[in-house]
Formats: sequence, structure tokens, C-alpha cells
Amino acid sequence: MLIVCPTPIGNLEDITLRVLRVLKEADLILAEDTRHTGRLLQHFGIKNRLASFHEHNEKEKSDEIIAALQQGRQIALVSDAGMPGISDPGAFLIKRVIEKNLPLQVLPGPNAAVTAYLQSGLIEDHFIFYGFLPRRTKKRRQKLKELKDLSFPLIFYEAPHRLKDTLRDLLEIFGPRRAALSRELTKLHEETVRGTLADIDAFLQAGPPRGEFVLTVAGAVAEKDEKTEGDIRRALAELLAKGMTRRSAITKVSEKYRLPKNRVYEIALTLKTED
Repeated sequence: MLIVCPTPIGNLEDITLRVLRVLKEADLILAEDTRHTGRLLQHFGIKNRLASFHEHNEKEKSDEIIAALQQGRQIALVSDAGMPGISDPGAFLIKRVIEKNLPLQVLPGPNAAVTAYLQSGLIEDHFIFYGFLPRRTKKRRQKLKELKDLSFPLIFYEAPHRLKDTLRDLLEIFGPRRAALSRELTKLHEETVRGTLADIDAFLQAGPPRGEFVLTVAGAVAEKDEKTEGDIRRALAELLAKGMTRRSAITKVSEKYRLPKNRVYEIALTLKTED
């Protein structure tokens, strides 16, 4: 069985008891960086066999791992931090395991994208995790233009040395949209900067960005929602005045303006008109 084991994204106390048990009992642990994972195991007093498994050898080693799984071996898969396969090595192997109809188990645990999303405060009914944008400027800008009109919050990972360029592209293509930048999540110097893309760009100009970053950007519809709150209130009031229930009015207005129901509901609560 292949067992996908998420590891802490910073604070070692975030590892689960279940993951620790699997790491102790596994026949083999596949690690993105054996030195990094070795320190994690040493911290928890675990001695087990490690094998290097990263983006440069994932496809090459997959046949060997599949063969071991077919022999009944229990293999744990970890990355340096967070959930393997999510912007980290592991996705190719997981797909191969499923294709071969072999046992697979994914354990829940730390994830930087979800943690940063909640920290951002830009919480909607849905969100889109994109991960890392293309490294080349032309391709990155093209991808941002494709994402520009999506109505859900977008979550990006970005490397420190590309962060400023990415922010400038976002600011030019997305405009003055709300956003939040989180760094060093769960670590001693954890920080989240909230505001607009311009605010975050100004923050980065104060000094060179350091650490690991997650950027959350509000969806296009969320921005439109702020600008048309008066229209939404009037539309709700008109429907309620005609005898429509508040629930039906909220549904109708949310569909008309292509807005999340929870946002329309919040505005409806401010109206004095009752069902």
C-alpha cells in the first residue's frame, strides 16, 4: 500500500499521530529530500529506511516502487513540507498506483494553501488553488489574463526571487484587487499582509522578500460585489416588497448578479424588511 503522508509546513507540532505511526511502520519512506526528512524523523525518534524521491527521478523510480507495492510492501510518501502531490513530487506516482489498481491511502494534514486562504480573510463558498505560475514573464502574464475574470479567490505559491515581478504583473492585469500575502506559515516569524495588490507591492518594496510565500487574490466577482452593494440592496428590497420570501429573493439576486449566496444573505440581513 502507498500511504501519502503530509508533514508540517513549519511547526513540527502539527504532525499527526497517525502520520508518525505510519512513518514508524512503513517498509520504506519516499522523501523529496532525505536529509530534510531525516531531521524530521530524528526529532521524533524514528529510525527507518529512506529513499530519495523528487521531481527529477519520480518517473524513473515509479516502476521500481510499483513493483514493491505489488509485492505487498507498505510505502510512505512524504515531501519536504505539506501534502505530497500538491505542487510537490508525488502526483505521477499516485496516478500510477491508481492505474495499477493498487491500495492507496491519503492521510489528512497540513497544507499551506488552505492555511493561507483562511488567514487571508478572503473567504468565499469556493476558491481556486493554482499553485506556481509560469516562470517566464510572457507565459505568466498570459496565464494571469486567462485567470483575470474568474469569480473565485485565487491562491498562488511563489518563490521569493520572482515575487516582486509576479506582484507587478498581477497589479497591472488584475487592477486594485484585494489580496493577502502570507509568509513562513506556522513558523516563528509567520506574517500575513492584507490589503490591495498595490498595498502588498508597496510592502515588498521595503525590503527583499524572504521565506516561503502564499498569495491569495480576491475573485473578480467579489470586487464587483463591493461596487454594486447598493444595487443588490435595491433589488432585494423590490423583491421582498412584492411578497417574495427572503430566501427566494436571495437566490434570485445571487443568480442575477452571479454572486455567492452568503454575500447576498449578509446584505439581506441589513434590510429592515422581514419575510
